[in-house]
Amino acid sequence: MAEMLPNTALADMLENLSESNFDKFCSHLLDRREEPRVRRRQVEGKNFLQIADVLVSTFTEAGAVKVAVELLGCANCGQEVEELGKYVTIPKGFHSLTIFFSFLSDQHFVDKYKLQLTDRVSHMDPILDRLLDRALPTSQKKMRELYCGCLKAGAASKDIFYQILLENEKFLIDDLNTKH
Repeated sequence: MAEMLPNTALADMLENLSESNFDKFCSHLLDRREEPRVRRRQVEGKNFLQIADVLVSTFTEAGAVKVAVELLGCANCGQEVEELGKYVTIPKGFHSLTIFFSFLSDQHFVDKYKLQLTDRVSHMDPILDRLLDRALPTSQKKMRELYCGCLKAGAASKDIFYQILLENEKFLIDDLNTKH
């Protein structure tokens, strides 16, 4: 398949999202804390073509794809990340955009084991008490909130989170470290 321009590939991917997942994607775009930020008026009431244009104009062509992959991950749209990979050149040696973008980042422990931590951390209250000072209904939702919120702040917050995990989930951390 011929390579598409990023805004065309993004528009195609956004068009294929269910209405619910498109809404989640837009919500995560608005909640994104890193600069540059997208304003509510740029997103509300906009269709998939307009959102693709907002992504490219805000983050540049290369950055728009990276941000889209990040937001799709927050919205639990892993299949759509792979679909986006059909339209964007993935460097040799990588079989998916997800793997490529995880390689570009510094693969902190909490990034590397995001799915396992989300599924297996069971004692969220002491962790949330120290990190967020708020509560969500389930452990999985709490972990997702951490990954879409304060853990995007950088390595320092990930290091603090890792230390708290060592204090509260030592056996899980030991298990994950011995498997890989």
